[in-house]
Amino acid sequence: MKHGSRRDALRLLAAGVLGPAGLGGWMAEALAAGTVDGAQGVARVDGQATVNGKLAKVGMPVQAGDRVVTGKNAQVVIVVGKDAFLLRDQTALQLKGKNDVLDTVTIQAGKLLSVFGRKALTVEAGIAAIGIRGTGAYLEVEPKRVYFCLCYGEAVVNGPNMPAKSLKTVHHESPMYLLDDGSSLRAEPGPFLNHKDEELVMLEALVGREVPFTNPGAYPAGRY
Repeated sequence: MKHGSRRDALRLLAAGVLGPAGLGGWMAEALAAGTVDGAQGVARVDGQATVNGKLAKVGMPVQAGDRVVTGKNAQVVIVVGKDAFLLRDQTALQLKGKNDVLDTVTIQAGKLLSVFGRKALTVEAGIAAIGIRGTGAYLEVEPKRVYFCLCYGEAVVNGPNMPAKSLKTVHHESPMYLLDDGSSLRAEPGPFLNHKDEELVMLEALVGREVPFTNPGAYPAGRY
């Protein structure tokens, strides 16, 4: 990451949008110390989380084949290759691929914010399969409904008895609900909710990249 970009990210995160004692404060310190780029595995854990059933600790390796789960009131940040994830509480994530190159991530339950390197990858969420490449995305998975915001990048949404839906966004333009009626998937427009530009800045910083939009902070935090 360029020095100017690191300073910009530091300014945003140190502003307290993510909370002075939470991810924002931690990321501000990491950016200031120059210890962000190249982080792998568990980068941050608050509360109780597990990797393959073992308590997650900072520095613990995470790779394809692993399952990451967060408990109540917990969250964890993980980095696998060029992909980075923020799992909120009560989230279960299964990773597939080879070593640190993921080709499929399955969100079995919960809320996930993620940024991905420029490679073909499938996100499985309920009965939806979302093909993405080099994107930022936020999902919330419920038994019969998936919330999906393609924060930026390109994606193709597929599901039973639903024509493939192609998306291209720059800055959260097309949030949607994917509704499962038991036999088919249906897409409906949805609100912007529950994720922040500053969190995307943080995740991209962890893998040495910048967000593509120019006005981080333009979207509010939504409802937590």
